[in-house]
Amino acid sequence: MNNTNAVTALAALAQESRLAVFRLLVQNAPAGLTVGLIAEQLELPAPTLSFHLKTLTHAGLVSTVQEGRFVRCHADMRRIDALIGFLTDNCCGGHPEICKPAAPEEQ
Repeated sequence: MNNTNAVTALAALAQESRLAVFRLLVQNAPAGLTVGLIAEQLELPAPTLSFHLKTLTHAGLVSTVQEGRFVRCHADMRRIDALIGFLTDNCCGGHPEICKPAAPEEQ
């Protein structure tokens, strides 16, 4: 992951509907969901969802597979793991053991 890839991925996620699509796909990993189920669950019109999926796919966060008449979408967990790794690289001056995540109630 480099700066350009990180900015592209973060920009793709920096929109409410795209973030919702990505989170829904993460919740349904590794099986993914068809485009129709995503649209139904998030109540997004097909053209709007298509636009958002194109942006997420371009950023490498979502992949699609044709299954007969349906298109199944998957969150690319390796890509998001790479993004998280990039963002936390050299955490705490290269000593990540001292950078413990905050407890959920502290966030």
